[in-house]
Amino acid sequence: MSAEKKYKDLSSAGLDAKLPQIDWFKNFHKNYKITIVIPEYTSVCPKTGNPDFGTITIEYQPEDRIIELKSLKEYIFAYRNLGIFYENAVNRILKDIVKNIKPVWIKVKGEFTPRGGIHSIIEATWPEKIK
Repeated sequence: MSAEKKYKDLSSAGLDAKLPQIDWFKNFHKNYKITIVIPEYTSVCPKTGNPDFGTITIEYQPEDRIIELKSLKEYIFAYRNLGIFYENAVNRILKDIVKNIKPVWIKVKGEFTPRGGIHSIIEATWPEKIK
């Protein structure tokens, strides 16, 4: 069986799951960066069902809106039992924040706890150029 066929059903796992809304409040300042570190990210591997652990770091320059942290916490907690690959999680977090907050730029970085001797770091940016 080819890898493409083997992972076809799993490759988009979690991308369409309903998650809590990320709220915001009005920004009154310009030209500064916000960094949010979430050291207790958890989700589930869609292939094995094993828990995944990591740290999500969000860096962004706000335009008119700032992420409201309680809603972000609830949003991230919703991943706890969600079957989703690392790459999909990081890119989904990025897209959901861009959709709601509309920052000048943003980078989402996921540093995942080693499993089987492999440590993964995933970064996604918007606009789509790695900074």
